[in-house]
Amino acid sequence: MFTGLIETTGTLLAAKSSGGAMRLVVAAPQLAGRWRIGDSIAVNGVCLTALDMEDATEAHPGRFAADLAQETIERTSLADLQTGALLNLELPTPAGSPLGGHVVQGHVDGTGKLISLVPLRTDLGSSDWRMTVEVPAKLAAQVIPQGSITIDGISLTVAKIHQPEPDGSLRIEIAIIPHTYKSTNLHTKMAGEAVNIETDVLSKYAAQRLTANVAATSEPIADETAAAAKSRTATSNWLTTEYLLENGY
Repeated sequence: MFTGLIETTGTLLAAKSSGGAMRLVVAAPQLAGRWRIGDSIAVNGVCLTALDMEDATEAHPGRFAADLAQETIERTSLADLQTGALLNLELPTPAGSPLGGHVVQGHVDGTGKLISLVPLRTDLGSSDWRMTVEVPAKLAAQVIPQGSITIDGISLTVAKIHQPEPDGSLRIEIAIIPHTYKSTNLHTKMAGEAVNIETDVLSKYAAQRLTANVAATSEPIADETAAAAKSRTATSNWLTTEYLLENGY
């Protein structure tokens, strides 16, 4: 697993398509000597397997290759990146290490769109930034104010949620501190670009549990009395602040 704290950035050297799949070649000199073939590396929030350089006459410890399956191509923005793109990189978190961000699986749920990224002060070197991202409708129920979200592999906090758009998508606002802006690929992003989104894994389980409870309590049961039906419906309101605190959320 990952935490969404970007360790360094790398550069996309090449993207080669073959038979519906794709192979990326990434320059990551800051990670040299810290990974082995077969290790996981999060690239813009996507958990990929590091492979050796093919057709290499000598070792390239500062470079690795990674294959994208069709599912990854369709679900993420990696296949749309151009050579030279700056990539957010993170190695897995060792067991027992402090979690500085939040639990990030590297399993991207879908792509959103960067609407804007604007400075809050005139001094760009020290300014905070306000980022607005459009989240697709299928992920809207998993995003909450002050909740965690991963954008291109970066652990961030949702500061504000706007009213849903007619198509069900959401626009969310996120505060970006100067360190995050400078140390990740955010300073290279342009409005309209696709970004990888992974919602908080806890919100996924909560949403699934809620859906299951609603389905179980909404269907009538044969020969059930009105009082029993009322009691059963009341138990469906299980997702409370007290429940979340008691269960470690």
